[in-house]
Amino acid sequence: MDLSNFIQRIIDEDIRDGDHTSLSCIPEEAVDKARLIVKDTGILAGVELGIEIFKHIDSQLEVEVFIEDGAEVKFGDIAFFVSGKTQSILQAERLVLNCMQRMSGIATMTNRFVKLTEGSEVKLLDTRKTTPGFRALEKWAVRIGGGHNHRMGLYDMIMIKDNHHDYAGGIKAAIESTRKYLTDKELDLKVEIEVRNLEELGEVLEVGQVDRIMLDNFSPERIVEAVKIIDGRFETEASGGINLDTIASYAKTGVDYISVGALTHSYQSLDMSLKAIKES
Repeated sequence: MDLSNFIQRIIDEDIRDGDHTSLSCIPEEAVDKARLIVKDTGILAGVELGIEIFKHIDSQLEVEVFIEDGAEVKFGDIAFFVSGKTQSILQAERLVLNCMQRMSGIATMTNRFVKLTEGSEVKLLDTRKTTPGFRALEKWAVRIGGGHNHRMGLYDMIMIKDNHHDYAGGIKAAIESTRKYLTDKELDLKVEIEVRNLEELGEVLEVGQVDRIMLDNFSPERIVEAVKIIDGRFETEASGGINLDTIASYAKTGVDYISVGALTHSYQSLDMSLKAIKES
């Protein structure tokens, strides 16, 4: 993960030629301290990133951490102190908060899902339903919350979805074309294919040559049936509209993975503030 490039991009977006508010009313030589106050309940995430943002803006800033990434937090908890040049603290303030609030929201949502799968062997996956430009951080937050990452993008795994095999001329044609492509390009990528019903599952099983089968929008009862038919020949993944009310029933089906888009598109950011500490 190229944090330096990401941080520079968000600095360029927000600060450009200067934080003119701070530059105009805060003396350049001023030195102060601030604290990160949690104003919500959940899983803290983004502390490590926050430190990198502070250091990128001003290498002389000092951060004293009290609560690490992945810890449970509640209203009033202090995650860390930051001290140093006042102008630098103010420049970093909103960038740190924006990232930490969103990452903590994702980690919290992920953790809620993970807890509902306890007692099973299933692994909870995220999806590509992420914010453009922020994906790596959102997937980082999923890991902090106890989940696992699916593919990072279109480049690191073959995912033959319904549109792909519809456009390709069917499941068999899509798989065979994929295998030829991987051979021709000398690529070593895992292949997953999505099926919408048991008939399509049967077509995949006739052809084989995949690593994982995604059972899309199957009911838990139908997942049990599909897993029995597959009988361990391929990895299995349940996907499609699975939520906090239904994930426990899917976790009991024997499926290997459950992917949930809501982890990164339907979370609520954790409220937190960076507040000045003025010495008396």
